[in-house]
Amino acid sequence: MKFKSYYIHTFGCAMNEYDSERIAAALERRGLILANSEIDADVIILNTCSVREKPQIKISSYLGKIRVQKNEGRHILVGITGCVAQQDGENLLKKFNAADFIMGTESLAKVDEILERAFAGVRFADTTMESSTFSIDGFKRKSGLSAFVTIMKGCENFCSYCIVPYVRGMEASRASQEILDEIKRLTDIGVKEVCLLGQNVNSYGKNLAEYIDFSNLLRKVNAINSLERIRFVTSHPKDFSEKMIHTIAECEKIWKFIHLPLQSGSDKILQAMNRGYTFKEYASKIDLTKKIIPDVSFSSDFIVGFPGETDDDFEHTLNALNYVGYDRVFAFNYSPRPKTKAFEMKDDVMDNIKSTRLARLFQLQNKLYGEKLGNMSGKIIELFVTGVSNSENNIYTGQNVWNNTVHFKGISEIKLGSIVKVRAEKTEKNSLFGYEV
Repeated sequence: MKFKSYYIHTFGCAMNEYDSERIAAALERRGLILANSEIDADVIILNTCSVREKPQIKISSYLGKIRVQKNEGRHILVGITGCVAQQDGENLLKKFNAADFIMGTESLAKVDEILERAFAGVRFADTTMESSTFSIDGFKRKSGLSAFVTIMKGCENFCSYCIVPYVRGMEASRASQEILDEIKRLTDIGVKEVCLLGQNVNSYGKNLAEYIDFSNLLRKVNAINSLERIRFVTSHPKDFSEKMIHTIAECEKIWKFIHLPLQSGSDKILQAMNRGYTFKEYASKIDLTKKIIPDVSFSSDFIVGFPGETDDDFEHTLNALNYVGYDRVFAFNYSPRPKTKAFEMKDDVMDNIKSTRLARLFQLQNKLYGEKLGNMSGKIIELFVTGVSNSENNIYTGQNVWNNTVHFKGISEIKLGSIVKVRAEKTEKNSLFGYEV
């Protein structure tokens, strides 16, 4: 059968989105075109996530629907890649008859070879993890205002709840020139903003022959004239240094918005998580950052209901929200992940208690952020223009370097990707509204 079209369903993180672009480019090199939906596609790729339990449940449900379609005579090739593919490998082929091939996270480096085998009708799983180096060949990228750029892979922190080291391998960084070349190619097709990706970007450069760390790389990226904005994820608090803080402060293109996952406000839980810091140590880095960059903003991740978490431990988490004043939080109920240390712990917090705590956390966060936005009323801020209304004249959307989304009225027509100044006038449902000045 000749395959003519493809569809990629991406679950999980930004790195998975970037990997999906790499897979799409490989499929298009073979002459396939992007289908409008999976119903119209000859080739379906599921790029999976195993960080939490729910994405795996979604994947299982999705494959069940595909199996029904195959049983009804539909001829499609189905591949599974990403973290679930790396974690379960051959077992996925045994469990899901709908799956035709499995491509692990490191196997993506030989995507053309894997697609060749799959298109030839071979049913297989490739989850080899052998490489201690990391390089990504140039590939066709989507045009747009913003783009992801992976700068490293893997993690060596082994947080007790986290499966990433087992499915993404050990840390390895791309050569800085390779990264800079990719960013320059992106700006040539109109990209104005890049987001640098890594499981722990603060570890960048450790395995490279060149003498470079993440601060040095950021300064090199900041020097690219055709680029307007730079952001990055994720920073591990224990590796977040004063040097990094000064780099963010001194580079005008870097967002003054830092994602610094705390996970819990309780030292007891942080130790059980193997995070490598206490809340006092975390807070001292927050305080130093605010001193050096007075208008900085933060976001964070939290796990609610980790094994052994008491009401008192959770109150420490709420106290942490009050202390830091995050602009955004990403929080989830704890779910045990196989192969992790925490999987061996008793999951002793009842589901209803987890859900109640999670609701309280978001309620407090929404209150604190709403108050913070209210304090911005009347201030003039610079925005990176990201969208335009289809229904109202000269109504635009933009983001500032603190990751606030602002809807505003323009004086005249504005080109997307421009930098404009806007006076914030009011807040509504945790959004800012204003006027161009």
